[in-house]
Parts: sequence; C-alpha cells; structure tokens
Amino acid sequence: MAKKVVVGMSGGVDSSVAAYLLKEQGYDVIGITMQLWQGEGQKQEEAQGTCDVFRAAKDAERVAQKLAVPHHVISFEQVFKEKVVDYFVEEYLAGRTPNPCIACNRYVKWEAMLRAGQELGADYIATGHYARIVRLENGRYAVRSCVTGKKDQTYALYNLTQEQLSHTLMPVGDYTKEQIRQIAQKAGLSVAQKPDSQEICFIPDHDYPAFLERQAGERVPGPGYFVSREGEILGEHQGITHYTVGQRKGLQLAMGRPVFVTKIRPDTNEVVIGEAADVFGDTLYCHQINYMGMEKLTGPKWVRAKIRYAHGGERCLLEEAGEDRIKCTFAEPVRAITPGQAVVFYEDECVLGGGIIL
Repeated sequence: MAKKVVVGMSGGVDSSVAAYLLKEQGYDVIGITMQLWQGEGQKQEEAQGTCDVFRAAKDAERVAQKLAVPHHVISFEQVFKEKVVDYFVEEYLAGRTPNPCIACNRYVKWEAMLRAGQELGADYIATGHYARIVRLENGRYAVRSCVTGKKDQTYALYNLTQEQLSHTLMPVGDYTKEQIRQIAQKAGLSVAQKPDSQEICFIPDHDYPAFLERQAGERVPGPGYFVSREGEILGEHQGITHYTVGQRKGLQLAMGRPVFVTKIRPDTNEVVIGEAADVFGDTLYCHQINYMGMEKLTGPKWVRAKIRYAHGGERCLLEEAGEDRIKCTFAEPVRAITPGQAVVFYEDECVLGGGIIL
C-alpha cells in the first residue's frame, strides 16, 4: 500500500509542485492549507473573498483538484499566535530582533502539521522548502543545502527535531526555482508563474512598529535617546522597537556622516550609535541550542556559521561556554551580530545545529 503524506499547500508554486512530485513518486497525497493569522482587516476581506489568505486557500484548492488529491483547510491560528506572534512581540519589546519563520517552522508547520497528519493516518508530512533531508553516517538526520544557494532555506530549518525530520519529505530541494516553475507549467498548475511572497505573512505592509502597537499597546516603549558608546546623548529616537543592530537608514540623525545602530538597551530605552567599524565583531554567544547533524558539542570545533538568513557564512570556532551556551569565534569579523537572531552551524552543506544569539 502506498505511503500516505500530508503536504502543506500554501497556494504557492513550491508547495504545489511538492504535492505533484510526491504523487508522481507514488505517494498517497493529502493537501493541507494552514490558516495561520488574520488581522481584523483581513477577516473582513475574507468575508468578501478578497484577502490574500482566502486567495491562497483557493489557489491551493485548485491545484489539489488538478492533481485529484484531497484538500483540507485547517486553522492553526491559536498555536500560531502563541508560538509565533506572541514570541515576535515579546522579543521586540525586550530589544531583540526575532526570526518568526524559525519559530513557525518548528512549532506550527512541523509540530502542529505532524499532529494533523497523524490524525489523517499519514506516514509523512512534506513542504515546499528549498532544502534536502539526509541521514548522516552517525545516524542523525540533518537538513542539507538545496541545489541552488540562491534559494536555500536551511537556515530557517535548523530548529527542527530528529523526530520531525524522520517524518518529513522535501522534494523541492533537488531543483532550482526555474525548474520548479517549468514542472508546474508542464503539469498545468495554475500557480506556475505566481510571484513569491516576500513579507512576513502576518505583517504584509512591513509596518512592524504599527503591528506592535496594535498587539502590545501601552507596553510598547515610547521615545528615548540615541547615545554614543560613551553615553553622550546624540538625539531622540521614536522607540526601541523601530530599530535593529546594523541599521543606518531612518535614524534621522544629523551627524554629518553615516552612523549605525550598534546596540539596543531596553532597560534604559537607549539606542547606541556608532561608526561602520563598530558594527563588526568576531565573537558571539548563543543559547537555546538545537543539535541536528551532531548529537552535542564534545570539544572545540570549526564550522561554517551563518548569523542571518542572507549571510553567506564565515568560518567559526565553537566552544562550550556553560549549560546550553556556546561561544562562537569567527575567523574574520562579521557584520551586525544581532541578539534574537539565530546562528546556524554547517559542515559539508549540512546543518549541525544552531542557537539564538545573546
């Protein structure tokens, strides 16, 4: 009997082709569209059939009909709010810069979807991520970079567990984006040329401060001071939630030269300003470690580490620095080490693990 797989279908071309490829490989495919988040305006638009969430679900439904596979729309709004939106808000209020996609991947797209898949009798879940799953010689599962570095999504997947990876398929990782669109075109899928989504799904207008105001109200810090590293007041800022380490644009500081955010101090409501060179550093500490390709760090180890999604990576020495804490020392200084973001460790294109930057 064919193995059953639940495919998370977002209405985009990648997840649609994932469903198509798995059906071609002989799997018994079930499509699930996850309803994650809707603001008040979106709920009103959904009632009229005009919001993006509604359109995405309809696109996924059309693809499922074309592939002749069952399709379900399941609400994950509660777990999404708890694990992603609330986390996002609290991190910004604490002066850190979160990565909501990483939290969403582990706790919603995988953990919640695995439970839904089990209820439907599925052996696996699958997504349209640009990554590959491998089992290493040590017996552990890891995500491996896809065939095209330009689209690689392994950074945002470092936090998945061994249990989750053992029940996951990622068929898209063996193809380039161009090949995926060609497959969709040949298969007659209506989403073949649908543009990629570029924004955080729950903030489509990119206005983070306004979203935080709506979610946290009076808890959002008000204006404070820009200060130098020595504590000299340089001007007034709009509130720490408007800034992130490494930021240059939008500071509205008349310094006569480019200046950058080097640190955010939530306790004093200060944003520290420095020169371009001050944004670079060669050492960071991380916690909330998730080991993937390696079981644990048993001694100093050289890896390639990425400190943000778009970072190309840099050679880095990992050393234990206490319980659930790793010291990362880079061979060359890296730009904008940002508390709240993830640092992800690689070896031979495979993710060894990662953690949250302190």
